[in-house]
Amino acid sequence: MSTHNDKQAARKRCRTRSSSWLPGVLGMVLLAVLEGCAYVPRQNIVNGPTSSPPQPAPVAVANGSIYQANYVRPLFEDRRPRGIGDILTVVLNEKVNAAKNSSASAGREGSGSLTVTAVPKLTGGLVDASQNMDMSGKNDFSGKGAAAANNSVTGTISVTVRDVLPNGNLSVIGERQIGINQGTEYIRLSGIVNPRFITAQNTIQSTQIADARLEYYGDGFIDEAQRMGWLQRVFLNISPF
Repeated sequence: MSTHNDKQAARKRCRTRSSSWLPGVLGMVLLAVLEGCAYVPRQNIVNGPTSSPPQPAPVAVANGSIYQANYVRPLFEDRRPRGIGDILTVVLNEKVNAAKNSSASAGREGSGSLTVTAVPKLTGGLVDASQNMDMSGKNDFSGKGAAAANNSVTGTISVTVRDVLPNGNLSVIGERQIGINQGTEYIRLSGIVNPRFITAQNTIQSTQIADARLEYYGDGFIDEAQRMGWLQRVFLNISPF
């Protein structure tokens, strides 16, 4: 009899232990799921390899005993980039100022009246026939909004030609990495360059690049300090206000 009681007591202790650690495990799983839902990955606007190796030059066939086409060097040729893998320096001079203001208002007003001339006897004197009923309502709405943005990026970055388009324009892309203490700064640029805008110093203004995509960001402790905590992001996502 005592053995049977001991087994029952052991089962109760096991159930008690299981019920004690089960809420903790469920809580940890819930926190892990919420952290995953609150994570916001970085969206890069400059994608793909940030450099392109030069293409091997085709071997020219010997077509004469004195004149060889593969050894010709034009006397008045400049050194502007024109092939895949050539390097171009971009002068960053981006300044963007934007402002927006908007306002809206709406109003509605109504009124009504009711005159009582006779009252049924069933009301038991609750309503006086000599009294009139007046109703009125009013609804007003007013909203205003404003937004402003100021951005400025200056400096230089060297890019490489990754493709030559059929019309002669150059598709360029480049990246610069700067390591500072415990963090790294990244500057990436891509776009389409018209060779006519390239100067004799092999430079071009960033404002002259079509379909330009410029991003500047960093990683490390400084970047992490500027981000919102995952628990704050969770409450921000589920808050109805």
